[in-house]
Amino acid sequence: MKKIISVVGARPNYMKVAPIHRAFQNYSDKVQHLICHTGQHYDANMSDIFFRELELPQPDFYLGVGSGTHAEQTAKIMIEFEKVLMKERPDLVIVVGDVNSTIACSLVAVKLGINVAHVEAGLRSFDRTMPEEINRLLTDQIADYLFVTEKSGIENLKNEGIADEKIFFVGNTMIDSLVYYLPKIEKSTILHELNLKSKEYIVVTLHRPSNVDDPENLVKIFDEFKKIAEKYKIVFPIHPRTRRTLQSSKIDYEHSNILLIEPVGYISFINLVKNSLIVLTDSGGIQEETTYLKIPCLTLRKNTERPITAEVGTNKLIGTEYHRIAEECFDTINNPPKNSQIPPLWDGRAAERITAKVVELLN
Repeated sequence: MKKIISVVGARPNYMKVAPIHRAFQNYSDKVQHLICHTGQHYDANMSDIFFRELELPQPDFYLGVGSGTHAEQTAKIMIEFEKVLMKERPDLVIVVGDVNSTIACSLVAVKLGINVAHVEAGLRSFDRTMPEEINRLLTDQIADYLFVTEKSGIENLKNEGIADEKIFFVGNTMIDSLVYYLPKIEKSTILHELNLKSKEYIVVTLHRPSNVDDPENLVKIFDEFKKIAEKYKIVFPIHPRTRRTLQSSKIDYEHSNILLIEPVGYISFINLVKNSLIVLTDSGGIQEETTYLKIPCLTLRKNTERPITAEVGTNKLIGTEYHRIAEECFDTINNPPKNSQIPPLWDGRAAERITAKVVELLN
């Protein structure tokens, strides 16, 4: 019996690990699959609800590291995760995405001689001012098995000198979750609860420090939102980081058509996205989900580590020229993307391919 520990830390990780956990149940005679929650996201709205909604078992290990600077958080995760690995001695550690938990747990495992698999490997924004980019680059250099979501990932890894035999193009487990939960998503009552009508509102999510930590930037952004709100409702599940800046800077964000709501669970959130006119975001994963759902997406960033969403999907990068937000939004609503496609292998079966390959590699 092989023992595998998958690591979750931040909100997007749950959607990536849930289908992997389900797929491993098909190998219960060969694999014991355990989940370690680092506690990097520790707010109940950002974490606990995901375990309930995604039908994940309670984590086998909870590190409870909480927040802090990047160094503090990474160090706490490493100290606590090392204790887990010393006791459990798994055959493999699976890390997903690009958060501090990803690189911290990879480093600990590799130094203890434990193999690491990175799910969502090879994605690159080529912007090293993004902490996530550093996490991605370093994790891929030390991981033993690299599971890739899109073709750019294969090219990036090869360009960085990663051997072909370590790279596996498997598809996207985020999309696995989306496909699996669509029936549940359809039944969400969130539109009724918020008094919204399908295709009559816009969804916003913003959390990147470059956008939300500087009060001047937030003022500019909300000035544009108010222009949009003259025509359409805006639903903004607000990240704790963004709320802190709004409150500490006393920014005037009040408008009858701007609904600032607490972060919602995955099911409710995807229902909001699926029924929206357009999504405005600085998130990575939402670029993928909107591409699959064929919902226009404007990304408030100068780059994306998921170029396939702009090449064949519905995503458009609009940079950080905040004065263009309303104009771009209205233009996209009036001229939505045509001929968008779902990228190769985004078929809801990535986790099946990953677990089959892992079982083959370990045996």
